[in-house]
Amino acid sequence: MPEPRRERLTPAQVAALEAELAELEGPRRAEVIEAIKTARSFGDLSENFEYHAAKNEQGLLEARIKKLRARLANAIVVEHDTDEHVGVGSIVEIADEDGETMEVEISAVGGVGPDSPLGRALMGAAVGDVVEVEAPRGRWKARILGIRRA
Repeated sequence: MPEPRRERLTPAQVAALEAELAELEGPRRAEVIEAIKTARSFGDLSENFEYHAAKNEQGLLEARIKKLRARLANAIVVEHDTDEHVGVGSIVEIADEDGETMEVEISAVGGVGPDSPLGRALMGAAVGDVVEVEAPRGRWKARILGIRRA
């Protein structure tokens, strides 16, 4: 069996995952259990759409809980205490070759992953650096305009 993937997460990102897990394991799980109980009362389970839908929702919920637990168990908590270089938890303002600017957060939770093409190019770079991004749709360059912590 392959080694589980280790993700670098900031304390805030870990807290966000823990909050989602608590919501899913508490109120959301209770709602699904109640929906199954209600659907069972409708009678014949073989033709009971509500029952099958609730059981499907329960399966999706339990899969998400399992995934969150695995992510948290394999997380490497990192402190990004500088705004000088891009790291996990940085919010980076960049300008592409056409001068269009965008702001991206380096995060495995709802941002640009540090292992993505853009994330790999930005990691460790400083303000003023020009990085080359090896993206699936082609190579492009970006200049780092600013770095701050999330």
